[in-house]
This record gives sequence, structure tokens and C-alpha cells, in this order.
Amino acid sequence: MKTSFKTYKQRCKSENKELWQLVLEDEAEGYETDEKTIFDGIYRSLEVMKSSSKKALDKEVISKTGMTGGNAKKMKNYFLSGDTILGQTANSAMAMAFSTSEVNASMGKIVASPTAGSAGIMPATLMTMREKYGYSDEQLAKALLTAVGIGEIIGDNATFAGAEGGCQAECGAAAAMSAAAVCYLKGYDLDIQGNAASIAFINIMGLICDPIGGMVEFPCNLRNAFGVINALSSADMAMAGVKVLVTFDETVEAMKRVGDSLTAELRETGDGGVAICKSAMLLRKKYIDN
Repeated sequence: MKTSFKTYKQRCKSENKELWQLVLEDEAEGYETDEKTIFDGIYRSLEVMKSSSKKALDKEVISKTGMTGGNAKKMKNYFLSGDTILGQTANSAMAMAFSTSEVNASMGKIVASPTAGSAGIMPATLMTMREKYGYSDEQLAKALLTAVGIGEIIGDNATFAGAEGGCQAECGAAAAMSAAAVCYLKGYDLDIQGNAASIAFINIMGLICDPIGGMVEFPCNLRNAFGVINALSSADMAMAGVKVLVTFDETVEAMKRVGDSLTAELRETGDGGVAICKSAMLLRKKYIDN
């Protein structure tokens, strides 16, 4: 049976448990192991996230093609200057998202959360919450399990793949999962977590996947940086009580319909969007085709 937000809500109520607890139990049962083993795996993922979100902040990390790199360090230097529009929290979050994206493009170690192309969003979100509020690894692990629950709904009913649903399915899913995790950490209930996830998806509904040369570099790195801002702002809106007029299940269904309607050129082929701009074609010829 497919997972749904409605089903999770019913289970949370009937079993008097939080989403992370249900996910932990389900994961242990599905992998035929104990809950401690699942938690240990989550902690290992957190350590990788910590590393990838920091690695490129002080030293430029260049992609294997040589086409991209260094944005994380630029963003850190920028927010350290003190003269930013969004302030240090937002700019630091973007820097950390760039960092993981650059580690990924350089073939470094990352956690696909839920995909490699969107892997900068979750680490940047969790590390931002850690730095701002001092959350422990245990609290972050429970937030990550909450995000897994949201991700299960997306995976069961739609897709994570840019080749199927466009970047809305990658960076959109990562932002939705991250937004829910933030609301969990701040002590808000499942309804607010679901609203935050819905807002994050709605914000970028229809976003195409158009990487230059088919490489997970540009505009993927920009979308990771924007994705963490989407996650944090969506969480703030939901926690403020901003009304969401459709359910999370409906939002996921809408994302799937929109993804199915995208032409092949707009789904990770590198044959549409910014990928076929003149500048992009020149970069492809310089860094990839040769």
C-alpha cells in the first residue's frame, strides 16, 4: 500500500506517536533490523552532511569538469562582510548548500537527500538549525527521520528523478522534506509540518531540469542554494499560520501531473532551458565535449 500523509496522520493519532517514531519503526521492520541500527545509520549520514556542508567554505572545491566551483567560499566571504540583504543566517545557509553541491560535483562524499542533484538542501537546512539553535545530533536525527517520512510519501506517489519530473522533483522534494524537518525541530505538529512541505513544493511547482551538458553543476548549484531558502521560508510561513488550501497528498499528486506534462527537453536531457543558451553551449564544448 502506498504511503500517504493522511495515513501517517491517522497512525500518529491512533498510536500516539510522532512521525519520526513511525518512520523509525517502519525502517527497522522493512530492513529486518533493530531501531538502534537505523539510528546509527542516521548518525553516519549526519556526519557526512556536516562534512560536505563545510568542506568548500574555506577552500575552493572545483568540479571534475572544471566548469564550476568556488561559490561556497564566495558566499561565506560575502556574509562575513556583514553587508547582506538577507542577513547571516540565510547567506550562511546558501553557502553550506553550495558546499555540498560542489563536493558532489567534485565526486566527493555526500548524502543523496533525496538525490545527488539536490543533496545540498537538507545538510544546509539541518546545519543552519544546529548553528542557530544548538540542536543536538539526536534532535537532528529525529528531524531527518521526519524528513524521511515526507520523502516516502513523495517517492511512493510521485518521483524524485529530474529525468521524470524535472527539478521540482529533486530540489522541490528536498526543500519539502527539509521544511517539515525544521517545523519538527521547532516543536510544531504534523499538520504544520505538512503545510510547510506543501508550501515548499508549491513555490517551485513546474521547475524544469536543464543542466549544462547533463552535468549536475549549473544551474543545479544555484537551485541548491535557493532550495534551502525555500525550505526555511516555507517553514516560517507554515509556523506563522499561513493558510495552505490544498493537502500535502494533493500537492504531491499535482507535482506528479506537472512532471508528466513536461517535455523530454525539460527533464534532465540538457536539451532545453538554460542548457541550450549560447553561453551554455560554449561552456559545454569547452569543458565537457572535449
